[in-house]
Amino acid sequence: MIQRAPEILSPEAHPRGAASFLLRQWPYFVMLVLALFGVAYASVARQGMTTYWVVLAPIFGLISIAGGWGETENGEEKWRLVRTQFLHWGAVLAAMCLIFIGDVKQMMNSDSSALTVLTILALGSFTAGVHADAWRVSLVGLLLALAVPAIAWLEASTLLILLIVAVIAGFGAFVFLRERKPA
Repeated sequence: MIQRAPEILSPEAHPRGAASFLLRQWPYFVMLVLALFGVAYASVARQGMTTYWVVLAPIFGLISIAGGWGETENGEEKWRLVRTQFLHWGAVLAAMCLIFIGDVKQMMNSDSSALTVLTILALGSFTAGVHADAWRVSLVGLLLALAVPAIAWLEASTLLILLIVAVIAGFGAFVFLRERKPA
């Protein structure tokens, strides 16, 4: 006798909408937010955050394992997933630690080291998702990779963007005041 899966697990049982989507995808949004927060904080604080990045790698590893867990069918595959993700994220962590070695750290400012670590996290996330058969983890890696040049451009162009906003605001104020002037 074939038993049917409970309705709670069926895709039709999940409510639709943005809130439901965010609730189901929260670990991947947490990955994005934590990585981007690290870069933003390092940019503002102008100091290295070695401990933050070292703690972040295992968190990404756990999320990668959770993302691939549902794709495994038996205990051997689950053990292989945990083993490969452990080794993978250990290598990512080792690469991050190389950035924070004293001699390397002295050659880089906090912005460049944060972007370098973000690049390592992006590559690590993408390849972890490929190995774990967790496409959402790979998507996080792709989004983090796209964020690297975007963040670098924003940091380099902040003054230009501020100038453009000031010119537009000034022009808008001029037009607004000209229109209000009694004839």
